[in-house]
Amino acid sequence: MAIKAIYLNITFAFYFFSMEITVNGLSDLPQVAKQLLTFAGKEKVFIFEGEMGAGKTTFIKQFCTCLGVEDVVSSPTYSIVNEYVSPNGSIYHFDFYRIKDIREAYDLGYEEYFYGGAICLIEWPERVAGLLPENYIKVEIIVVDENERLFSLCKV
Repeated sequence: MAIKAIYLNITFAFYFFSMEITVNGLSDLPQVAKQLLTFAGKEKVFIFEGEMGAGKTTFIKQFCTCLGVEDVVSSPTYSIVNEYVSPNGSIYHFDFYRIKDIREAYDLGYEEYFYGGAICLIEWPERVAGLLPENYIKVEIIVVDENERLFSLCKV
């Protein structure tokens, strides 16, 4: 695992801090999860982008372990949201892949989750882009090859 680049961009008085991490296998994920937690600071909302099979849910499982979750972490593909308990409170894991209409997120009561102060981990955020909070951590997972992934972390 190697950190490729850390840089600070200043655009229109907004500060964007980002980091890229190359991962060469599953054994690197615990360290990446720790780096993400440090990188996030006080931010509570995380969006995860990447193609199908990139490893979003696999990484979220490791991130939840880093957060102290002892429950089984699984994809909420059909339930849309799973709740996990951590020593610091609830964690909500969303998978919006299967929603067909933004109204489904309204029916779910997304505001209580996204703006309630708990940690939210959101897969397929582009399906609810207009509902996301103003500030969040974006985690993009890019498939380089079968085992290698490039994690791009960005504060938005």
